Amino acid sequence: MALRPQPSVLSPPMLYTGIDLIEIERIARAAERWGDRFLIRVYTPAELAIYRARPASLAARWAAKEAVAKLLGVGLRGLGAAGRPEDALAWTEIEVLSDRHGRPALTLHGRAAERARALGLGPIALSLSHTRQHAIASAVAQADEGRATKDESA
Repeated sequence: MALRPQPSVLSPPMLYTGIDLIEIERIARAAERWGDRFLIRVYTPAELAIYRARPASLAARWAAKEAVAKLLGVGLRGLGAAGRPEDALAWTEIEVLSDRHGRPALTLHGRAAERARALGLGPIALSLSHTRQHAIASAVAQADEGRATKDESA
């Protein structure tokens, strides 16, 4: 009896998600109380050039940064963390602008981009919304197990 090779079993792609909800007034109060000290720590120059005077848009971008950090597996503890642990991400390493159609356009810089590569992530889909009181963001990405770097797949 001859042995036939077994078909390879491909693992399904891994789905990564993150979501965050924030009160718009919380961001407005922080910007008022701390001014540029807060704004420059959290937002990139490009984000501030467009959204500085729009608290709801700043809050939506805060929520997006949190959602992406959760998707990347670092969450709040690793985003702008006190003491700056070596693997912590800076708030400004996650940048959320808009494309020419008004859709959120995400750019990862520095350690955030490295983390996404290490996880083998494809493009990250981002959705933002807000009411008068709250802003929310959701981030979703897919990764194939074969795309992760050796450090992450071990």
